Amino acid sequence: MEFHFSLNGINEIATRFWKMAGNTKVFAFHGEMGAGKTTFIHALCDAKGVKDIVGSPTFSIINEYVYNEYGTVKKIFHLDLYRLKDEEEAVQAGVEDCLYSGNTCLVEWPEKAPGIFPEDTLHIYIEVIDSANRKLRLDDKIN
Repeated sequence: MEFHFSLNGINEIATRFWKMAGNTKVFAFHGEMGAGKTTFIHALCDAKGVKDIVGSPTFSIINEYVYNEYGTVKKIFHLDLYRLKDEEEAVQAGVEDCLYSGNTCLVEWPEKAPGIFPEDTLHIYIEVIDSANRKLRLDDKIN
């Protein structure tokens, strides 16, 4: 499944994304530096009603956000594996605990530790079309 969108239309795509995601909990975001992974994750958090400040967890590795869904407080873990060397370092940082927690996980740079992801992880590929437009491609798991 593929979407083309402008950065001005990112919130609409984020809302549509959640409707299609179903029960998926772990989302792995692939794309070159500056492709818009963090920007899209910010839009996803906005669509869920996250009130926390959403930013890149490049140095902290894991950011935790909360939102309210039908009267229940839920968590989103935003992970950035860019600075990690390998899967062992990811496990030591607590990444695996987040991935298998049952909470929603939005992970940037998953290729740094590919072996620790659950089988039902949805992989999302973000590509730059030009300075204001992106292509978002989802693997076949939600079709």
